[in-house]
Amino acid sequence: MSPPIAPVGWSRWLVPPAALSIHLSIGQAYAWSVFKPPLEDALGLSGTQSALPFQLGIVMLGLSAAFGGTLVERRGPRWAMTVALVCFSSGFLLSALGAATQQFWLIVLGYGFVGGVGLGIGYISPVSTLIKWFPDRPGMATGIAIMGFGGGALIASPWSAQMLESFGSDSGGIALAFLVHGLSYAVFMLLGVLLVRVPRPRTEEQRADGATAAGPQVSARQALRTPQFWLLWVVLCMNVTAGIGILEKAAPMITDFFADTSTPVSVTAAAGFVALLSAANMAGRIGWSSTSDLIGRKNIYRVYLGAGTLMYALIALVGDSSKPLFVLCALVILSFYGGGFATIPAYLKDLFGTYQVGAIHGRLLTAWSTAGVLGPLIVNWIADRQEEAGKDGADLYGTSLLIMMALLLVGFVANELVRPVHPSHHLAAVTSQKGAPDVRQQQSESA
Repeated sequence: MSPPIAPVGWSRWLVPPAALSIHLSIGQAYAWSVFKPPLEDALGLSGTQSALPFQLGIVMLGLSAAFGGTLVERRGPRWAMTVALVCFSSGFLLSALGAATQQFWLIVLGYGFVGGVGLGIGYISPVSTLIKWFPDRPGMATGIAIMGFGGGALIASPWSAQMLESFGSDSGGIALAFLVHGLSYAVFMLLGVLLVRVPRPRTEEQRADGATAAGPQVSARQALRTPQFWLLWVVLCMNVTAGIGILEKAAPMITDFFADTSTPVSVTAAAGFVALLSAANMAGRIGWSSTSDLIGRKNIYRVYLGAGTLMYALIALVGDSSKPLFVLCALVILSFYGGGFATIPAYLKDLFGTYQVGAIHGRLLTAWSTAGVLGPLIVNWIADRQEEAGKDGADLYGTSLLIMMALLLVGFVANELVRPVHPSHHLAAVTSQKGAPDVRQQQSESA
């Protein structure tokens, strides 16, 4: 499947909707917490066990993005979106079979492994294309698309809750909900597959005119040899771990925090809280990433990591005494979490150029895989141990919140250490040492 080239006069503003159709679909992953309580009741699972499909999905997201990044660059966005459609929808169908037969391993395999591959390939499928279409505003462009991933749960959370209410929260009802998800998302993702286009190849004169303005160009392989890549890996991992832990446990967490108060949180309200977090996640992706075009990537990550630490401190200290304060702090944290995802491709573009930014981004997402295990594991494991010790309510999460604060501070230090990539890693310098073609020729060949 060759990349579809845009005809003359094609509007670049048609590309973000194509990306959104993919990201809004795979963003359903953020609504997994709605399925956790029903699965625990229907299949007799612990909180740690019910998180396994989500955790494996995030692991596979990072791994498939890392190993498939170069292939996505070569085959183009339409091929990648098609692979994402098949894997993500098939994952739901396998999960439906697992729920119907009460075989939890099938849900883990379907949603986590197969669906996780769809998550990874789908997530990176439009990034490089959007940066090429919007070289003047890379933060805004990637923010628009990745906003969809953060906002997926805004649709999926109430939709899933309504289906579970209509179909029932037993294994049969869960199976039917999974089936409807798989078929519906297949149709919606197909719109992106049909709509996406890549820019027309630049003429030799255009490449020559843009060569100076293009800045440093670093290959994906060479990027792995730079300290900048690994510092950004730490930054992303710490920010994601701190955010994903609260997101994956969102519905049970707000219920536990206010269970013993005069205003307990109902199941419906908890699902609404998940939807609110999704809205903050989505708004942060477009709002903060667009802001990064104005104030710079390092400065915006200072906000994410520094202010995020303060929000966690407020939840730990007084979160259970004020529901509005708890919700506000959680919304800010999730806006920073989403903004970090949307800003990282532009940060990579600033440091490594556009030559193989999609492949570099894919490799960096292994940080997300690590965080996808660490975040839920920290929150769920500690909550389970605290519950066994006889604690309840907000006491289940005190230690987890302190750990998240420490992780954000580690990320803050790593961001401060980021410097421009040394010229010895630039593609022109590396290829001249090896007697290889210059960067313009290689860019032409990869287009």
